[in-house]
Amino acid sequence: QFKLVESGGDLVQPGGSLRLSCAASGSSWDMYAIGWVRQAPGKEREGVSCISMTGDGAKYADSVKGRFTITRDNAKRTVYLQMNNLKPEDTGVYYCGADVSPADCSKYEVYDYWGQGTQVTVFS
Repeated sequence: QFKLVESGGDLVQPGGSLRLSCAASGSSWDMYAIGWVRQAPGKEREGVSCISMTGDGAKYADSVKGRFTITRDNAKRTVYLQMNNLKPEDTGVYYCGADVSPADCSKYEVYDYWGQGTQVTVFS
């Protein structure tokens, strides 16, 4: 069974930084693209970023481009989301998910597995 566990969420002031981690267990890690989505209270889930199976391709939502960076360490079976210059609108529960061999990693609605989420709160 493929399992994902997120960590790194916290309270932070605007302009601050956080690094989220998504650790995977299970087989065939290198067959999965990994992505992050977030959900704020009362809002729909929003795709944030994703990275290809090999780590050489990444996509970002317009709202986070230039501020967030996704990376992948296949040896550690972990994907990281470095979030800089955080804004109050970045607040939400962040979930990482996995999709096997996708043509487009940003099709979050078809992801096969999801973690339990980690809370990010940006407040003044």
